[in-house]
Amino acid sequence: MTTPADDDPRSTAVGVAWGVAAYGTWGVLPLFFRELRGVPAPDIVAHRIVWSVVFLAGLLTARGAWGEMAAVRANAWRFVLSSMCITSNWLLFVWALSHGAVLQASLGYYINPLFNVVIGRVVLGERLTPAQGVAIALAALGVAVQLVLVGTVPWVSLAIAASFGVYGLLRKGLQVDGTAALLAETSLGAPFAAAWLLFGADAASRFGMGPWVNTLLFATGAVTAIPLLWFAAAARRLRLSTLGVLQYLSPTGQFLCGVFAFGEIWTTAQAWTFSLIWAGILVYAWDAIKRR
Repeated sequence: MTTPADDDPRSTAVGVAWGVAAYGTWGVLPLFFRELRGVPAPDIVAHRIVWSVVFLAGLLTARGAWGEMAAVRANAWRFVLSSMCITSNWLLFVWALSHGAVLQASLGYYINPLFNVVIGRVVLGERLTPAQGVAIALAALGVAVQLVLVGTVPWVSLAIAASFGVYGLLRKGLQVDGTAALLAETSLGAPFAAAWLLFGADAASRFGMGPWVNTLLFATGAVTAIPLLWFAAAARRLRLSTLGVLQYLSPTGQFLCGVFAFGEIWTTAQAWTFSLIWAGILVYAWDAIKRR
């Protein structure tokens, strides 16, 4: 992986543009998937996997880059696990959208960076700074507030954060091209996805819901892959601290979609939970910038 050209303003500006494009697209994905609200969540994810394989295989072919799959074979067991994690994450996200829980999905992606800190401490033995400890405590307090006020744990949010956090851990340190890596992950799930579409999905989900919905189902492959390619372009040009700031565009966009586009009710419990987690994020970001 190349080092970002921190001293090149033009490269940095281009990187920021790619990062905004990637995280901004992920932020408005609820609007795309809302158009598929008549399709059950497992069927959407199955289509997403199958058409991602087709799209990514076409990209590798166009680039003449099938040799990059050699690095995948050398880390096959990691990709089996990361495939399970990213598929679970997609299923949880689409399920949340189809059940009027966009705010819960947004909360999960807000929690994710703090969850990554916990994984680093527990799994990798990384030391926590005092500020990171405060940030995690604030996030935990936010979850506890919802438990007390609502009587339920925000399991969707926690599962989204956990699945994506473990996915990041599995991909950490792998020197594999992003297109090849995602192709490997989706290919591992493709036989199960295809079998589901053939034998388990609703008959209408097999391209029987009209031209518009059918087109969107085909497009799930490109919608999955293109933002990841934009993210990879940004990561090559920017510091991790800059990417760390940009990543909050995604849950913020989802949050705005939930409130203004989907009309989800903003409860007192959610206000307290989000406020405490936002406070934790501010502490975490301030600590990262200070240490940088």
